[in-house]
Amino acid sequence: MVERLAGASDPKRRYAYVLWLARKLPAAEPGLFCDDNRVRGCVSQVYVRGTLQEGKLHWQGDSDAQITKGLLALLIQGTEGLEPQVLVAMSPAFIKETGLQASLTLSRANGFLNIFKTMQAQARLLAAAP
Repeated sequence: MVERLAGASDPKRRYAYVLWLARKLPAAEPGLFCDDNRVRGCVSQVYVRGTLQEGKLHWQGDSDAQITKGLLALLIQGTEGLEPQVLVAMSPAFIKETGLQASLTLSRANGFLNIFKTMQAQARLLAAAP
């Protein structure tokens, strides 16, 4: 996914891909929309929840803004099925490699990073749970 985005020289193509990802994100369960699952530091309303099944991370998420929903979908697809420790150790440097930051407003770029950090924090908690 990172290579696909990085290879798109036209920012419109990156946006189109992100919007396509937003449309592909499965509908969220109503229980997702609670304060515990809310991503802090985003202008949009963003919710994400990780669960651990057989030692692997599984995600559900949603946002009220399509671009942000697409960024969330990108992170969900990119981290789905990882072991929690892998996500916790992951550097956010891959975000720059996508080339998206050049196409995003500062608030959306910060939101993207906040979503990633929230997912890392949830992975850390899931890894520590008995």
